[in-house]
Amino acid sequence: MKHARIAWSGAIQQAVEDDGRLRITQGPHKGCLVALDDVVWLPPLQPVSQARTVIALGLNYADHAKELAFKAPKEPLAFMKGEASLIGHKAFTKRPANVKYMHYECELAVVVGRTARRVKKSDAYDFIAGYTVANDYAIRDYLENWYRPNLRVKNRDTCTPIGPWLVDAADVPNPMALKLQTKVNGKVTQSGSTADMIFDVPTLIEYFSSFMTLKPGDLILTGTPDGIVDCQPGDVIVTEIEGIGALTNTIVKANP
Repeated sequence: MKHARIAWSGAIQQAVEDDGRLRITQGPHKGCLVALDDVVWLPPLQPVSQARTVIALGLNYADHAKELAFKAPKEPLAFMKGEASLIGHKAFTKRPANVKYMHYECELAVVVGRTARRVKKSDAYDFIAGYTVANDYAIRDYLENWYRPNLRVKNRDTCTPIGPWLVDAADVPNPMALKLQTKVNGKVTQSGSTADMIFDVPTLIEYFSSFMTLKPGDLILTGTPDGIVDCQPGDVIVTEIEGIGALTNTIVKANP
């Protein structure tokens, strides 16, 4: 099932996809069908009682590491992001004035379903609630080291669109064989497959849970393949993952 979190009729609503429309699943409007274009899309994540941990992977595709002239890592290269960077489908991402290179990154995002600590790789899928699409923008002007990007590169407000759907893990039989694609203004600029990850999803869950506790609602952004290009104000970016969804985002110029 495809779940969504939307703003509609003056309130935040939970919904599911229903034959090309949204069906409200809670509250006084439960059962109502709403057109996809009549709502404001929000990150498709349930609120959590504790701070949400957002982990992102760097250089988790060998072709992307080669594209950046780096050797493939021998263990996961991860950094943390704040939840304030997350925005929803059809939202706007701000490009700071005077930057020379800002690029998208189409990524499979894993949503943790239950508390995970010292999880074995063979059991990792039991701890996943579902999957969504993430676009983890990077501003290369501020990059000091590809292995440890600073906050201005990867943790900016509006720079991590996710959505539009949270797809139940049970409906994704093999997350390690999904096609990824990015279009800029309708032109395909990035194409790959999750099969090409250096560290697959079960390996990542085993690795992270070996030294930290993952909580329900936490996110793992699993990296991007090669094919990055600079994005300018006015560009419409569509990051799409087979079976998960197509996430649309527009670049705008940030105010000085």
